[in-house]
Amino acid sequence: MQVFTRIKQHSDTIVKFLPLLAFVIPLALLYGLNLPDPYLKVSTQDSFQLMWKGRTFQLFFIWLVALQFILSWETIQLKINKHSSAELAAFAIAFLLPTVYVVSEYYFGLNAAIANFSFQSGVPFWYSMPLAVEYIAFSGLFFVVIFLSLGKKGLTGFALPGLFAALVGIIYTIDNVFPDGQFTPFQLLVPTTATLAAKVLGLMGYATSMSSQNGMPVLQATGPLGNATFSIAWPCAGIESLLIFTAVSLLLLQQMHLSWKAKVGYFVFGAAITYFINIMRIVNIFTIGAQYGANSSQVQMFHFYYGPLYAIAWIVSYPLVILVSQIFWRKIRNEKIPDSKKLQRPPLSPV
Repeated sequence: MQVFTRIKQHSDTIVKFLPLLAFVIPLALLYGLNLPDPYLKVSTQDSFQLMWKGRTFQLFFIWLVALQFILSWETIQLKINKHSSAELAAFAIAFLLPTVYVVSEYYFGLNAAIANFSFQSGVPFWYSMPLAVEYIAFSGLFFVVIFLSLGKKGLTGFALPGLFAALVGIIYTIDNVFPDGQFTPFQLLVPTTATLAAKVLGLMGYATSMSSQNGMPVLQATGPLGNATFSIAWPCAGIESLLIFTAVSLLLLQQMHLSWKAKVGYFVFGAAITYFINIMRIVNIFTIGAQYGANSSQVQMFHFYYGPLYAIAWIVSYPLVILVSQIFWRKIRNEKIPDSKKLQRPPLSPV
């Protein structure tokens, strides 16, 4: 009885966590069941160890949802307690839909249907489409859950996690349909990124040369650890991280009460760091390839996990960077205000 009494006392707090739990539960289910996945070619548990064409991005999606709840905990106004029975039923259904979707993927043939449709439509990387659709579906379901629990204001306040998941799904879809750097708009920035990476490798003592093949720059590096040659497509150059950063940061900065100069400064600084990380991503894969071989497991691990992890870890932590910098800036600005300009209590009149 004491347990139920405590649950009732903290019911508002528990209800606030429901939108987060709606997606934690299905992802925990995928990890715990460790189901074989013929399309990802790894188990569902191992898929959480893949950044590119894996589910590590889903963990960052959960982190962004949790971060948004932490930052706006005191101002969240739940609509569930004020809803009618029909609206509560709609929320309950929406809460279960992410889990139903995951169960349908592996037990009712949803992934097979998506893969078969993609194959018949001529999608080159048809086997990766189920995962891309999963990200997009999670994004849509997240907005539905937020709308039913927090209303229209919730959609604005929690747009960041939903946009992040949608962007990952869209980027995966583009690469599935236009693989090997065929999507020209994303490939435009790659030669410049590859050239800057070659200059960094040169500073590290590597002799580099660059050519072009099928619209992709081909960089060769020879140095103290050996030699390596890679064709560089936009996913390898981290263009997806720059796109995600642009969308996420613009949405985040739009919601913050800052001057337009501060917003421009934060965006330029964050974009520069993201781009530098992408350059170092190419540099690292060449040094690893030179030491262990272009087809080594070390290269594969860096290419599919650690390389994308660097940039995404920076992107999802950038909101905290902005908040911390604002706290320090306010502290410094207050210290610079002379005592003569600070508000003082007027002296008491003599009796």
